[in-house]
Amino acid sequence: MSEMISDPTFPNRECRRLPLLALLLLIPAPSLGVAFGMYWFPDSAFGKGIFFLSKIWILIIPLAWHLMVYRQPRSWSAPRRGGLWTGAGLGLLISAFIVTVFACFGASMIDPETMRTSMKEIGLDAAPVYLAGALYWITVNSFLEEVVWRWFVVRESEKLMGAKAAIGFSALAFTLHHLVAMKLYFNWPTTLLCGLGIFIGGAVWSWCYIRYRSIWPGYVSHAIVDVAVFGIGYVLIF
Repeated sequence: MSEMISDPTFPNRECRRLPLLALLLLIPAPSLGVAFGMYWFPDSAFGKGIFFLSKIWILIIPLAWHLMVYRQPRSWSAPRRGGLWTGAGLGLLISAFIVTVFACFGASMIDPETMRTSMKEIGLDAAPVYLAGALYWITVNSFLEEVVWRWFVVRESEKLMGAKAAIGFSALAFTLHHLVAMKLYFNWPTTLLCGLGIFIGGAVWSWCYIRYRSIWPGYVSHAIVDVAVFGIGYVLIF
């Protein structure tokens, strides 16, 4: 366990102010972006602009903190401790759970017609466009989320509260903006069930980062899970 908790590459471990400030600047941003873009100003350039800026902001903060505040060198987070096969196995396990839950309860919790209407509103109602979007989310977006929520949020949280608490906290922060977005499309029981799944996934991927000190095991797991999620979406919509 001591190997999992300690990491000499973390700078200024005794200083709690900088990690706290980083988390305060980052964690609310995606939820505010969703609120502006989907709830408060859904059909306006202003709302879409704030939504887009929130996406850029959560990438700027980790890079600025790493390169300019902590003055650390660039890194590809190489999986020197392994973990890729563990990540793949966990991804398959989570995917099997998601598919099983959908097979048992999906018809009673998710209305396909509502899904089709929602996808039409955002331009994903054509199969080629949907598949192109799915490819982006599976490959690029999942990578960016691992960089933001595991490489950065987990590390900064760990400096404040230790490894175990950081896993739960980062998973909760990761789930928050997903809940805000999902409530626009689903009722509360479905939103909370999906949110639970996202929290579990976030906790698993945070554990992967703590254990292996690399984003890549979590990324492999995350991408596999997204394949299952978008596969279910395809079945519902098309």
